[in-house]
Amino acid sequence: MTIANDRLETLKQEQVIAVIRAFPHTLGKQLADAMRQGGIRLIEITWNSDQPEVLIPQLREAMPDCVIGTGTILTLEELNRAIALGAQFVFTPHVNVQLIETAQTNNVPIIAGALSPTEIIIAWQAGATAVKVFPAQAMGGIDYIKSLQGPLGNIPLIPTGGVTLDNAKAFIDAGATAVGLSSQLFPKALVQAEDWQAISQRARQLKQTLSTA
Repeated sequence: MTIANDRLETLKQEQVIAVIRAFPHTLGKQLADAMRQGGIRLIEITWNSDQPEVLIPQLREAMPDCVIGTGTILTLEELNRAIALGAQFVFTPHVNVQLIETAQTNNVPIIAGALSPTEIIIAWQAGATAVKVFPAQAMGGIDYIKSLQGPLGNIPLIPTGGVTLDNAKAFIDAGATAVGLSSQLFPKALVQAEDWQAISQRARQLKQTLSTA
């Protein structure tokens, strides 16, 4: 089994990716640890965070039981740098066949961002491990994911944008393989208060909600 296939199975099992965009990078360590304590193992550090090239290797070393990747990768240069520093998966906000093929060549799972059925199919046929549907809410949210299942049900979809603690399970029930959340897991007030325990509890609550039948 390739790393990409293994990561896809992990996505199906875990069902949620915590998306961290942190300033300064020391805050990213705190938020990632809070997610780990709450049971979320898939952690994305966005490339437009503070010092991602420092933070990602630090988290990989400190949290070997988690899968640490990066997102908001826009260019081939950024992708190559992310791969070199050990990102375990990559998210892009768009479909770029060159980026998908480069990640494939390096055996790094890549989840390309798409919105329309045409973009989703192009990303999948180019070799994306899964497709990020963003911004999902702008296209109808849960109903949009559900409507894609007929023609595109074989493609693993990961909606982001508009996913909340309350509707995450409905997205999964509608056919999503996993969901990505950021501000819902890290409310500004809790971050400013440095209430890591409350943030961990939000992660725990989400995992429990997704595990219910």
